Amino acid sequence: MLTLYSYPPLFGVADNNGYGLKVFAFLKLAGVPFQHEHLFDASTAPRGQLPYIDDDGVAVGDSGSILAHLTASRQLTIDAELTATERDENLLFSRLLDDLYWVMSFSRWKDERFWPAFRDALLAEHPSLDVGCLDKARQYNFQRYAAQGIGRFEPDAAYARGLDDLALLARRVPQEGFVHGPRPTSADAAIYGFLANINFSPIPTPLKLFLAAQPNLVGHCEDMHRAVMGPSAQL
Repeated sequence: MLTLYSYPPLFGVADNNGYGLKVFAFLKLAGVPFQHEHLFDASTAPRGQLPYIDDDGVAVGDSGSILAHLTASRQLTIDAELTATERDENLLFSRLLDDLYWVMSFSRWKDERFWPAFRDALLAEHPSLDVGCLDKARQYNFQRYAAQGIGRFEPDAAYARGLDDLALLARRVPQEGFVHGPRPTSADAAIYGFLANINFSPIPTPLKLFLAAQPNLVGHCEDMHRAVMGPSAQL
């Protein structure tokens, strides 16, 4: 049995990290049976990062590598009808979401205006956590942000990057249907992974406020949420 290991849920989505939710959504859309195990500690994961999968004893990390492994090993057809241009666009979406990830994470862990609300939401939903362990995780993230570069930005400059990312998505996601037509593909799973973690959060970050004003992005996120969580999923 395939097992997905990823971070725990929050705000009604199956993983509070965009990469884990991307893999979760892909598995659901592709109809691949799997077990879902939630972890807070990524130290034993491949490359020390979540998500990863255990596919009958084969561990695969990195969301893009996971999707490639699953597609090849199970002959999945979710992207089979995409053109070469559409596959190129998927890579561009993936790289854009990599950039958005850092700004979204910055808004949760680094920005003093929003950190308390994020911390309290984690503590309320996951009683096994405590303030001390979250403070340690926060300091670890500060080191990551400094190494990556986003931690050296003032908040307004950091958000400007993320808002540019969201604005591009708002120009490319259609008003109806999905990115490449009437059926969702891996691109939609990837976009959902990140947008859902912004859209369903009640914390009024600049990313949340911008996304809420884009009907096509909100509609895409809600359509995908129903597709992966079931038609009765709470929005």
